[in-house]
Amino acid sequence: MRAVSDEVEVRPYEDSDLDTIVEFSLRAWEPVFESMRRVLGEAIFARLHQPEWRAVQADAVLSSCRSDERDVFVAVADGRVVGFAAVALNAFHERMGVVDIIAVDPAYQRRGIGTRLMKRSTEHMRAHGMDIAAVGTGGDAGHGPARALYESLGYTALPGVRYLRLLD
Repeated sequence: MRAVSDEVEVRPYEDSDLDTIVEFSLRAWEPVFESMRRVLGEAIFARLHQPEWRAVQADAVLSSCRSDERDVFVAVADGRVVGFAAVALNAFHERMGVVDIIAVDPAYQRRGIGTRLMKRSTEHMRAHGMDIAAVGTGGDAGHGPARALYESLGYTALPGVRYLRLLD
């Protein structure tokens, strides 16, 4: 595991970053979606992620990055965008900031880039008067690295259970 260099820059998103973000995000989330497929079973997974999870997730990234209600930051290393985080202010509750979506290129994971993006996101929240920071993730094995990151940064998990059943 290589440490992240001091040359990683976290800066505001630019429209020219979008294609790169979508491309690496799909690679980053592949193990997450495979984990969800195992947990949910093929029928429910297919129903939730029609027509195909990659298309649905690409749309989610596009929507977050283009939204006027999100502030997006990117991590740049080796001259290319390798991570991003989208932040919503006053989301769910007054003075609550939410990291809506975050991903790091798999080739750059475990180098502190997710930590840098989360810290930049919370600095942004604080600068805009937020006093609670939130982020959500799944409880399955595929989301384990995300949970470890958030817990290492002092986030408290709020346990919850959502049950799903395909209707006959």
